[in-house]
This record gives sequence, C-alpha cells and structure tokens, in this order.
Amino acid sequence: MEPVFALAFGVMVAVAAYLLMSRNVLRVVLGLLVLGNATNLSIFLAGRMGSRTPPLVAAGETALVGGANPLPQALILTAIVISFSLVAFTTVLFESAHRRLGTVDTDAMREAEPEAAKKVPTDRSQAAARKMEPAE
Repeated sequence: MEPVFALAFGVMVAVAAYLLMSRNVLRVVLGLLVLGNATNLSIFLAGRMGSRTPPLVAAGETALVGGANPLPQALILTAIVISFSLVAFTTVLFESAHRRLGTVDTDAMREAEPEAAKKVPTDRSQAAARKMEPAE
C-alpha cells in the first residue's frame, strides 16, 4: 500500500508545482493547499504505515514495540492547522488585492512596480559600462 501512497505523493507535488506557477491567484492558493496535503502525506508515510496496533506501551514495558509511531501523527495534526491558517490568510490577502485592483492575474497586479523602476539595469556589468561611457 505504501507504493500507492508514494505515487500519490509524487502526483500531488507535481500538481502543486503546476498550480503554483500559474498566473491566476486562485490557482496559486489551491497549489499551496495541495502542497500542504502532499507534505502531510509524506510525513504520514515516514511514520510506519504497516502497523495496525495502537501506539500504547504495555504495562511493565519501557518502549513502544511494533506499534504505530505517534510523532508523525502529531506532526500531521500541527501541519494541518498551519496549512489551513496559511491558506486562509493567503485567500483573504488575494481577495483584498482582487477588490483593490479588479483582477486575479498576477501579471496585471503590477501597481506596486512603477515604470521607472523597470528601466534600471539589473546586470552590474551593464551599469558599470554605462558609468564608463564618456559624457556628451
């Protein structure tokens, strides 16, 4: 059963990467959600799925023998809460941007970048070459 989950993890990461590279803001939020779920699945896979016994230590024992590891389960619960809060915050942030700018396209959301800033050379060699040119 673990190979099926491993394949599902790979598919989820690929789908999340595709959605995160989109220009639509809603797809970016969905990509974050799918990536969070893929992370939860990977933690779940690392916690020994094969055992069906509960993570209880028997009387007189000092260590857990053959049971499911409770640490990945606790980490997954924490990751679910963090993922949900991140997606909720991002959704509110993008909704606010959509109301203010009237678009969900990230390329159209260039209000914070003035036109003059785009003409500044980004390469240091180009900037140095312009300094060395004789003034007219």
